[in-house]
Amino acid sequence: MARRLVLSTLFVALLDTSSVSAVPVSHKRNPFTFVQLNPYGDTTFELGNNFYLANTKHPKAVISTDINTRSDSSLIPITVIQTNSSTISKGVLESTIASYLAGDDVFTRDFLETLYISSSVEATLDASAAEYLTSLNSSYLFLESSISSKETKFPPVTLRSKVELPAGPYVVSLEKDTVKFSSVYRLYPDTFRTFLYGAYDSNDGESNHNPVGVFLPKFWDPLIPVPSRIYSWADDRPLAGERVAIKDLYDLKGLQTSGGSQAWAYITPVANGTAPSIQRIIDLGGVIVGKQKLAQFASGANPWEFQDEHYPFNPRGDGWLTCSASSSGAGCSIAAYDWLDYAIGSDTGSSMRRPAAVSGTYGQRPSQGLMSLERVMPLGGATDTAGVFSRDPYKWIKFSKAWYTPTLHQSSKLTGLSTLEVPDTTAFPKTILYPVEYLPLNNSAAEVILQEFIANMTRIFGMKVTKFNLTATIQNASDPIASNLTTLSNAASVINGWTQWSVVAKPLITAWKALFDGRFPPIDPARRSGWVNFNESRINEEAYARALVTKNVGVQWYEQNLQYSTPESCSESVMLYDIGTGGLPSFREKELNDSPGATYLAVLPKTAKITGANICPIFGCADFTVPIGQVPYFSNVTFHEEMVPVTINMVVKRGCDLMLYNMIEKLADEGVLKTVKTGRTAF
Repeated sequence: MARRLVLSTLFVALLDTSSVSAVPVSHKRNPFTFVQLNPYGDTTFELGNNFYLANTKHPKAVISTDINTRSDSSLIPITVIQTNSSTISKGVLESTIASYLAGDDVFTRDFLETLYISSSVEATLDASAAEYLTSLNSSYLFLESSISSKETKFPPVTLRSKVELPAGPYVVSLEKDTVKFSSVYRLYPDTFRTFLYGAYDSNDGESNHNPVGVFLPKFWDPLIPVPSRIYSWADDRPLAGERVAIKDLYDLKGLQTSGGSQAWAYITPVANGTAPSIQRIIDLGGVIVGKQKLAQFASGANPWEFQDEHYPFNPRGDGWLTCSASSSGAGCSIAAYDWLDYAIGSDTGSSMRRPAAVSGTYGQRPSQGLMSLERVMPLGGATDTAGVFSRDPYKWIKFSKAWYTPTLHQSSKLTGLSTLEVPDTTAFPKTILYPVEYLPLNNSAAEVILQEFIANMTRIFGMKVTKFNLTATIQNASDPIASNLTTLSNAASVINGWTQWSVVAKPLITAWKALFDGRFPPIDPARRSGWVNFNESRINEEAYARALVTKNVGVQWYEQNLQYSTPESCSESVMLYDIGTGGLPSFREKELNDSPGATYLAVLPKTAKITGANICPIFGCADFTVPIGQVPYFSNVTFHEEMVPVTINMVVKRGCDLMLYNMIEKLADEGVLKTVKTGRTAF
């Protein structure tokens, strides 16, 4: 065996296909086509029918060479192959490339234009591998120095240092005395218009992210950059390589936070830091791929009230269903795209749970105080929460258990509540609470699905079902504050109203007047009248402090009398109710909701004082939306039978989130809860 003795750790060879002309060229590739540079100096290119972004301004690795490899800086696709085999054969290379093709939506055979092969052990490249590599008709071959070969047809070009790169697809530029390796992102069009813009890590060493910053006439939609999944295969962090989108309330360094308002974006600078909640995801290995649409300033709004931005589309059913309000883009994106793993939203009044309900996905309002909301545009300082959407119950649980770390719990000074304790326990509830003013579901076919779900819960956990009237139970409380739902609701309204006025509305109105000759800022109609008529003599800092006290009284009563802990269970009961439509379609077009068999969203039940969505914002409890089925409806949009998701909400005492995740995991193990699909139907 002739081993190459080189002082450097790597060498690169130009494959000489003329010397092995008997070997057929069996792999055809599409040419690399440069499209444009984006405003940040990174390269958009086309390869086959796919568009990509290459991080050429800040490459992943820059290696000096001893020989001038090329006189220009053209980009060449390359595949980094890693193996732990001591003998690198044709079979090893073929199986590795096959695994890349099967496990990744970014990598294609077009990246085999150039190869870099490394091994974790001393290895030999045998004759079958050399023959196979020649058949690929690649332009260049890089080998790590730990790999030797009997094949001597490839004259070496030395590199001065080792390339420390994850496996996967890249582009390289072979400039004078230098080889630059740049990470690549596949650009997916956001056809359901759920994003404001795509974003990616700039790799500038300062933790900045860049917006994609390009428009392709072929796609009228935002372009979302997703990295190769192969990059993360050797990363053991719990969220390694998971693609995550974030609601445009959360700061991410280098990106504009708009809160869904062009006026707010106009008066505020680009974020110079990242929200700790989002940094936590990045630290766990997650990859942020863009910012998503929301109801302006995270407020409740109907689809027809969106003005500053176009309302997102729901992929379910006829494509004309509502996405709900605040976290609308996040919920519908998870129902739409297999290439997206998670979406981060927030929930103040219903903003995670309703989008999850109408999109048939998993989403939650966690216990009050479970996640820091520093560097997140607020709606209600002591009522805001952070949640995550997912299609897969197991992945949803894994993400949540990794993300909701005690180090990011909010302080009691902010929440006005007791210090949060969250035991990871299987001390499951003994009772299912069935509130009669919120159930049964509106659609009898959907209620059949719910009853089957309840029967499975009673069988698996040995639970009993208790029907009760939540409204009457609260109103019969002996405490004069805890029994008054109007007082408790007003307290939540004061918390939300003062927070948004003092942090968002007043600063925007003041700045806009100064900039534009006393004019009021252009905002969506859902907020306009409230801002114009805001009364600081009634809602102010003192009123906010009193509201926190009132809320705490309600929470303490709730946790002592309605959902409470026992030695046998973290939360003695789990309460079920429907935050969605009860199996009826609700539409983005207002008039369609007046048609037979349709419904508006967020309808107050006739015998209730508050909507089910308001229970946990008032009482601080944990409220999870889970998909349990789907039912048909006849669409006045497609004039065809379509399917609408059926979901149910599971509510437990504050602090029992991990117990509820464990309960949901058990239901998934039993096949009761399932992974939902993307597209028209959830199942």
